[in-house]
Amino acid sequence: MNRNSAIQCLTDGAEIFDLVVIGGGATGLGVAVDAASRGHRVALIEQLDFAKGTSSRSTKLVHGGVRYLRQGNIPLVREALHERGLLYANAPHLVRDMRFVIPAYAFWETPFYGIGMKAYDLLAGKLNLAPSRMLGRRETIERLPTIETRGLRGGVLYHDGQFDDSRLAINLAQTAVEQGAVVANYVRAVGLIKEGGKLAGVEAEDAETGKQFLIRARTVVNATGVFVDQIRKRDEPSTKPVVTVSQGIHLVLPREFLPGDNALMIPKTADGRVLFIVPWHGELIAGTTDTPVPDVSLEPRALDEEKEFVLGHVAKYLARDPGPSDVRSIYAGLRPLVKRGNSGNTAVLSREHTILISASGLITVTGGKWTTYRKMAEDVVDRAESSGNLAKRPCRTPDLRIHGWTRNPDAEIAFQEYGADAAGIHSLIAGDASLGALLHPSLPHRRAEVVWHARNEMARTVEDVLARRTRALLLDSKASIQSAAEVASLLAGELGRPPQWEAEQVAFYRQLAAGYVFTP
Repeated sequence: MNRNSAIQCLTDGAEIFDLVVIGGGATGLGVAVDAASRGHRVALIEQLDFAKGTSSRSTKLVHGGVRYLRQGNIPLVREALHERGLLYANAPHLVRDMRFVIPAYAFWETPFYGIGMKAYDLLAGKLNLAPSRMLGRRETIERLPTIETRGLRGGVLYHDGQFDDSRLAINLAQTAVEQGAVVANYVRAVGLIKEGGKLAGVEAEDAETGKQFLIRARTVVNATGVFVDQIRKRDEPSTKPVVTVSQGIHLVLPREFLPGDNALMIPKTADGRVLFIVPWHGELIAGTTDTPVPDVSLEPRALDEEKEFVLGHVAKYLARDPGPSDVRSIYAGLRPLVKRGNSGNTAVLSREHTILISASGLITVTGGKWTTYRKMAEDVVDRAESSGNLAKRPCRTPDLRIHGWTRNPDAEIAFQEYGADAAGIHSLIAGDASLGALLHPSLPHRRAEVVWHARNEMARTVEDVLARRTRALLLDSKASIQSAAEVASLLAGELGRPPQWEAEQVAFYRQLAAGYVFTP
């Protein structure tokens, strides 16, 4: 994960890659890992940072999708549960078994949800994490000690996966590099190369230097999430959009509102979704919404009605109602949903993925969700091979261990997400005790992590560190703002940046992070 060497490889123009992937989110990184592990020569470029968009703004669940089970989309649920099991095995340092409780307030709800979750278990097959079971009123309260008890009859316990989305993205980038891919962030695709009406690569620009160069490739994959239609229009100006965009928001609350190790699943909200309150990194994540939005943005913001929606539903199910002053952070993400029919309700659209191949050979993949990223990538590479541009080779990712794999997580909670790399961070601290200091009293992150991010994870900005290499921005937006100057100083030392760069980074980050502070 050395950006300088990656840029040098991309700009020298001496190589024709088998694939160039545009987009460094879950899908694009998955394609790079899959194709490189098959022995194809791969380049991946991301206009900003890995997982800058939707891929760092999820509910942090690796799951089959209870909502899709209720909609009767059995194939999607079965596929997602299978992929959940594979990811649990391939990235145990990031994916954990989480217990969820569905509270029941009507006499019919416990058996109804109990039967549904047994079907969920069966669809998971041999890869099921643990069996679900029905709970009495007393055990439901023991597992959810702050649940609203008035009218509570019991509940249902089931198991699903939880993960750290942007940490998985970084580990996928590292895995792709280990498999031979050339991966670079802050490289924009500014045009497409065509020869004889067929795509022959990408015109790219290094966002840090402004230098433009050509990346020649036999196949171009458009994996830009909510932005796929922009790339498609560069290929075919008359093409019609295929993606509709839905926004989901999440609130981060103190753990005291739901202590313990169990998550709460609210089975049906006013808009037909499910809503989760999930323990994560010592706090709680509550969400999400499903709001159609007309435009795409790199920094979407929660709408007032979305804030009220989540706080209102949380208040219905918890004995103590959280207020605006309790919210540690608020974040919004955009879902790329494939248009089907004329439905204006994005809550009824599924997360199945779609692969399109244009007349020039541009392969576009969109839709889907984090849980199924590996299968999406496998399908994309299969299509690339069948198009005739690439040699056909078997997929290796079902049992390919992801960078950081370990069954023995670090004793220090803040380092557990690094998996096997935690030893490297400890080594930095051993060599310089000052790197063991915390960035902020309210955050678990240490100065050594910033050094590690710069040297090994291609972190280039304060935002890269506080938003995605660590999750400080999401866990406590105000504390992350107060940490910005320290992070900028450490990065400047690692990247050789001048004092002016530090000041600009701090100012930019403070402005960005202000959008994550909850304002009623």
